[in-house]
Amino acid sequence: MIFKTTRTIGIMLLVWALLFGCENAPSENAAPATVPSPPAAGVIVCMGDSLTAGYGVDEAQTYPALLETRLRDDGFAYRVINAGVSGETSSGALARVDWMLTLDPDIVILETGANDGLRGVDPALTRRNIEAIVAKLQARHITIVLAGMQMVRNLGPDFTRAFGAIYPDIATAADLILIPFFLEGVAGRPDLNQPDGIHPTADGYRIIVNHIHPYILQAIDRHRQKLTNGG
Repeated sequence: MIFKTTRTIGIMLLVWALLFGCENAPSENAAPATVPSPPAAGVIVCMGDSLTAGYGVDEAQTYPALLETRLRDDGFAYRVINAGVSGETSSGALARVDWMLTLDPDIVILETGANDGLRGVDPALTRRNIEAIVAKLQARHITIVLAGMQMVRNLGPDFTRAFGAIYPDIATAADLILIPFFLEGVAGRPDLNQPDGIHPTADGYRIIVNHIHPYILQAIDRHRQKLTNGG
């Protein structure tokens, strides 16, 4: 009698194990577990006008999107945020810099002033606006990459010269990383610009990313040094 009872219990345990063990076992066709992405090493905010926003191209073809992909391919897991606003002048950029700071950037690529030049804004005002933006960013110990711009010559040599001096002067005075000309290799080339002759195509943006890439690596190095030094 005891033998039969023990045998019955054994059979019940076997059935229980088969039922519940199979239920909890991973299915042969189950999807693999999702591997979480590594945490971002830092945040890069691209602040600028339509050249940053990517007027006329898909979001994935804008320079901030292409830059994030390039950096991750290089092993730098930085999050790159597109904070471009089409049509914005340096005055508009200054007005929204406090909002941009809520994105908590470690590095800011500042591309502004081109619309000032096209509208004939006094270069002295453009200079003051950019200086004020830089001061706000440096007060937060943010690494800055300043994207230099050049202006068309039909506004006169004095205007062109005064405008072109803004970026190197500010970069030198504030010890910024300067991209001498953001549109190097793209400006003036019909094959790399949209029909308006101002905004790059997707191919143009790829060239821009190749051009600015060394400057961004320099900024990342500065950012890492600040982390090491507790800055």
